[in-house]
Amino acid sequence: FKNKIWKKLYWNNINTCKLDNNMKKNNLIFSLFLSIFLFFSLFDYALSDVNKKKNTFDKSDMVDKAKIYFADLSEGVGIIIERSFNDFGQPSAYIEGEEFSGAFFGGFRYGGGKIYFKDGTKKDVYWNGPSVGFDLGANASKVFTLIYNLESENIKKIYDRYPDAEGTLFLVAGLAINYQQKDDIIITPVRSGIGLRIGVNLGYTKYTKKKS
Repeated sequence: FKNKIWKKLYWNNINTCKLDNNMKKNNLIFSLFLSIFLFFSLFDYALSDVNKKKNTFDKSDMVDKAKIYFADLSEGVGIIIERSFNDFGQPSAYIEGEEFSGAFFGGFRYGGGKIYFKDGTKKDVYWNGPSVGFDLGANASKVFTLIYNLESENIKKIYDRYPDAEGTLFLVAGLAINYQQKDDIIITPVRSGIGLRIGVNLGYTKYTKKKS
């Protein structure tokens, strides 16, 4: 009888050891696969971040270009460009252009310029749209626009209507910025104008490939 008990205990211990070994082995395999997964996930994230930076403009580059474009308004431009970077990060494209707009409880806006991408692609782009709200006066403006999440091979995505809302005060050689967004594409025009424009306007801006 004692032999049977000892044999039973012996085999129980053997089975327990086997079970422990199997659990350790499974835990080791799981840990190995988890480590590999985390390694490749981090590698992929780092690689995508590098590629993203290669295809976007950094802040110092945009501030320098805007300062040259707006000339004597360089100090104010630096501050307003930095605001866009703080809100949205590095842009994938930018526009240098000019526009004319005016409103008296309703008006218009139209303009044109060139859109630039980091890979050297450069295209003509035009825009127009109503401006409905409590505005007064007219503006002849230079426009420096930052664009986010738009690649040169998908430039057709910008040719659409983008709703905008802005409350602005335009003074002589003043600056204004507003945000426009449709789906994942964000557009932040920075304007420098002459004239008086007070209040809030609400409308949309339509970007086109050709003058319309």
